Amino acid sequence: MRFAAVLNRDGGTLRTTDLSAFSDRMRQTLEAAGHSIDIDIVAGRDIVATLDTVASRRGVDVVLAGGGDGTISAAAARLMDGKKALAILPAGTMNLFARGLGIPQTLDAALKSFADGQVIAVDMASANGRPFIHQFSIGIHARMVQLRQNMEFGSRLGKIRASVRAAWATIKNPPAMRVTLTVGKAEIQTRITGIGITNNLFGEGHLPYADNPAGGVLGIYVTVARQRSELMKFFFNVARGKWRDNEHVEIHQADRAILKIHSAAKKFRAVIDGELVRLDRETIIEIHPGALNVLVPARAAHAKAA
Repeated sequence: MRFAAVLNRDGGTLRTTDLSAFSDRMRQTLEAAGHSIDIDIVAGRDIVATLDTVASRRGVDVVLAGGGDGTISAAAARLMDGKKALAILPAGTMNLFARGLGIPQTLDAALKSFADGQVIAVDMASANGRPFIHQFSIGIHARMVQLRQNMEFGSRLGKIRASVRAAWATIKNPPAMRVTLTVGKAEIQTRITGIGITNNLFGEGHLPYADNPAGGVLGIYVTVARQRSELMKFFFNVARGKWRDNEHVEIHQADRAILKIHSAAKKFRAVIDGELVRLDRETIIEIHPGALNVLVPARAAHAKAA
């Protein structure tokens, strides 16, 4: 296969990686397995333009993307409904989409797994037409991301620490929003502190990622927790993958959901795959089964097919 790698030198753990040496290892590993590879190392401000170019390049079988959540989400959006496959270098903080695909969590181990990997089709989702691979969320998660953006950190560990501080600040001053959520034929009108709508249902007993990335459904998580103790339990349950143990979380699934905001929407933001975006008064979220080809380790492909 012909690979085209796009590495965001400002994204995730690549900021502190010797990218020249890693590029040499990429070539050696993939060429030894009979593949070819072109490598672009670019600044964060140039990542979207480079992905646009690579995604439209003829003769490329696999786009190998390395960077944080924003880089991977942008790459997936450009490959959606196309023939080229996405290979993910896990250079983000949690690498949740990559975990759901069974990709090893170190750069070199992931690279080696691609040498004899297999291409499978998995789902994507969209919010008002904007594609995403992991999650659309409002409320407490968006507040936490807003607060974290104002904190300084230069490493994965630093970002985790900043996330903990932001979570605690959110617990002390949680948002409250009046919404109408339409799921199938059901219409839910309520006051929420958070809603997360995910590309497939999260698995249980681990970090929040989908065990089945080709399940064909949205996971819809609604929390109305307001008290500090309730919110602390909520964050603790999320970290342990114990959503169903929390009495303040409702879980739904559907192929389409409509979210209407009745509070002053301009005060709030949404988060799509880790990026803060403007929150529309009405958002339509949809699942797109099999819309993305991904390269995964052979053992993961066999497990998904079983």
